This record gives sequence, C-alpha cells and structure tokens, in this order.
Amino acid sequence: MSTPLAITLTAVCVLGICFGQILFRKGAVELDATRVLLSTLSSPSLWLALVVYAAATVLWVYVLRYAPLNRVYPVFALAFILVPALESVLLGEPWRVQSLIGGVIIVVGVAIAVR
Repeated sequence: MSTPLAITLTAVCVLGICFGQILFRKGAVELDATRVLLSTLSSPSLWLALVVYAAATVLWVYVLRYAPLNRVYPVFALAFILVPALESVLLGEPWRVQSLIGGVIIVVGVAIAVR
C-alpha cells in the first residue's frame, strides 16, 4: 500500500471515530436519567456509534497491516479539530477560540509528522 493511500484510509478511520464521538454525545444527551441502562441499550445513536467505531477499527487494522504506525498514527490527531468542528455544525455547540488555535497547531504538526 502506498503512503498516500494509507494516509487517506487513516483519514477515513479518523472521520469514523469523529462521527462516532458525535453519535455518542447525541445518544448521551438523549438518555433517560431514570432508566439509564434501558435507554442506553435502546438508543439508536449509541448503537450506530458502536457500529461506526467497529468499522473504523477494522479499517485501521487493515491500514496497520501495510503501513508503519509512525507514518499514519499522527493523522489521528486531526480528531482534536474535527470533533469540535462537527459538534458545532451538527449539534450547535459554540466554537471556542482555544479549540481553533489548538486545531491549527495540530494540523501543522500532523503535516510535519506525515512527511
């Protein structure tokens, strides 16, 4: 597997993990406080989050079969900027300036690490 393909597939894994986090958050907010266990087991958002996480994990194992961890793992740091961005867009949470500044630093660091 070429390095660009490995990085692209890793980015897909990261997106899966990010969307999984958003689904976990959505499911957590929807939980019935008086029936936490029952509402957890019956939450479509939480089940979908688990499926997305499982798919991302299977893809990640495939990537690791062909690519060195030190080349692809830094891409996972992009989740620190993508999760707040998706949370803002999909759940209406406000952006924090600190998240934006930290995200820019992380993106630069990832770009340096994968070259």
